[in-house]
Amino acid sequence: MGIMQEFKAFAIKGNVIDLAVGVIIGSAFGKIVDSLVQDIIMPVVSSIFGGLDFTNYYLPLNHQGTQLTLIEAKKAGAVFAYGSFITILLNFLILAFIIFQMVRIINKARKTEPAPASTPEDIVLLREIRDTLKSEVRIQ
Repeated sequence: MGIMQEFKAFAIKGNVIDLAVGVIIGSAFGKIVDSLVQDIIMPVVSSIFGGLDFTNYYLPLNHQGTQLTLIEAKKAGAVFAYGSFITILLNFLILAFIIFQMVRIINKARKTEPAPASTPEDIVLLREIRDTLKSEVRIQ
């Protein structure tokens, strides 16, 4: 089998298509969570902690002052931008929690009632005998 035929067989498999759809939806969902953190959660956290803005927290590595914004400081030299890391970590934690909740809900929905226990074979045979005897008694 040629490499193109093998690739075609691989690409057409349902799991690959499902994975591609999952990656695309996950990417879009990641943007939604990023917006949630940046536009809704971080402003509330900032107002609670008196105007705290994590994105501009950094340590300069080239001995410049910390009065500059993060973007200006990056242009001036190397910085240790721990504020951006905190924001991205918060994004991850929220996304992980939401996915955990989704999986929990899906698992609860998938749970079905256990199938009733099958009737033992001797009971089935006795019922057949009973039904046969009833039908024979009616015939006579």
